[in-house]
Amino acid sequence: MDRRGFLHRVGTASAALGATALLGAAEACGKGSGSGGSSLGLTTTSQGSGGSGGPSEPSGPVVWSELAAMLTGPLVLSDSPSYAADAALFNELYTPEPAAIAYCATPTDVQRCVAFARAHDTPLAARSGGHSYGGYSSSPGLVVDVTSLNGIEVASGGQLATIGAGAHLVDVYSQLASSGVLVPGGSCPTVGIAGLALGGGIGVLARAYGMTCDNIASLKMVTADGSLRTCAPTDHADLYWASKGGGGGNFGVVTSFTFTTHLIPEVALFTLEWPWGDAATALDAWLRWMPTTPNELWSNCQLYSNGTASGGLLKITGVFAGTTGACASALAPLLTAVGSTPTDHFVGPENFLNAMLIEAGCEGKTIGECHLPTQNPAGTLSRSAFAAKSAFVTAPFPEAGTTAMIDAVEALGAAAPQVGGGIVFDGYGGVINEVASDSAAFVHRDAIACAQYSVTYPNGSPPASVSAAVRSWLEATQSTFAPYAQGAYQNYIDPSLPNWAEAYYGTNLARLKRVKSTYDPDDLFHFAQSIPLPV
Repeated sequence: MDRRGFLHRVGTASAALGATALLGAAEACGKGSGSGGSSLGLTTTSQGSGGSGGPSEPSGPVVWSELAAMLTGPLVLSDSPSYAADAALFNELYTPEPAAIAYCATPTDVQRCVAFARAHDTPLAARSGGHSYGGYSSSPGLVVDVTSLNGIEVASGGQLATIGAGAHLVDVYSQLASSGVLVPGGSCPTVGIAGLALGGGIGVLARAYGMTCDNIASLKMVTADGSLRTCAPTDHADLYWASKGGGGGNFGVVTSFTFTTHLIPEVALFTLEWPWGDAATALDAWLRWMPTTPNELWSNCQLYSNGTASGGLLKITGVFAGTTGACASALAPLLTAVGSTPTDHFVGPENFLNAMLIEAGCEGKTIGECHLPTQNPAGTLSRSAFAAKSAFVTAPFPEAGTTAMIDAVEALGAAAPQVGGGIVFDGYGGVINEVASDSAAFVHRDAIACAQYSVTYPNGSPPASVSAAVRSWLEATQSTFAPYAQGAYQNYIDPSLPNWAEAYYGTNLARLKRVKSTYDPDDLFHFAQSIPLPV
């Protein structure tokens, strides 16, 4: 069966699965909060910007026309005909109502927005793709939208690419591919590069080339004092370090990145499926096999509910940066370990850009169609309503743990048969784990996989009873993982996670707090799970 046929079969068998659940956890449609520059001489003043709590709600009316007059790009207010679409985030569970949305056309626009917010005690949030799992891409005050800062330029020689903070992944892949190069990123086509890179950035080429954040050569960021700073290993090195996995929206607003690029390799794709009765064996085999595979191979193991208490859908998919023959050789130990013959078995070559579109759920679509209609008139993609949690796996599970994972998927079918979801394990290791845990803010360098347990609602916001059942399932599944996993992935930011700062940032948290106190001592860039100031 070819890849297109398999994906169609999966979509038919699990019609309730939305984009997030179907695509798995490799930075599928989710995170996008945060965006992020030499000073242009703008000065700002702090008028009680909220101390450790960030700016408070504006105490009096803000004269938004003053900001509008300063900006090159448009400022959208609540009485604008386009306000509802402009305010919307990717996750339909969130219905934010910001006071204003500034579409920044230049880095100077971003500086003026930051200065205005400070001067008027107005909360603000940066937005590049609007995919924050926690809805943190918005604010009751000012949304600083950088989607107009979306230029993509490959330097002479092709070893570096400068990418605007508002560029979306499908455009990054497409435009870089025309120059024969790539930057490793996630799978969701409409995720903004800023949120992805600032929080880490896992994708199908990460084991071969590293996390997206590992490929940041430099970046430009507007910090809380209104300065546009260039951050690099020798220039604001502490802020550069923090921006490599310290999470979006914590330290400032990124306006552009310069990434190290890689030549596009030969690519092979693979998909394997077994009956649900083999799920425990396949998961155990996959967890033991994944650390032994060559860096060129990335894979995930997907366990999805089929809407019943006694079954599910199991598949293992992946991308190999090399030949089909080498990919088949790498898969052979997994097939031997599982033992039984897969009911579906596909291994084949694919053009790089087509492979990225397939992984994005955009097979057969044009680049223009792989956008939301609000982003591109040709866009045919839709928003999604979803909820998720995550944890890092550092060793194969004991038998009891493997069984518990299977039971958890079946429990979702029993508790909420009308939703799509389950557990997806994304392979880590390779080049990701060759980076020291303290050399970049992204600390999770000993994982063999990251598990994301997620649910996608098929028809937007669910009834209260369904939402309650899903919350209960997510919490129960988190408890299931507790003995066998650790931490959580900051790009799958989780509003209900206890001890979230330690879970996301581990031993790098104290240093991140110090960077925060240096560049944002009044906590201007504040949201429910922003990096806290040192006590």
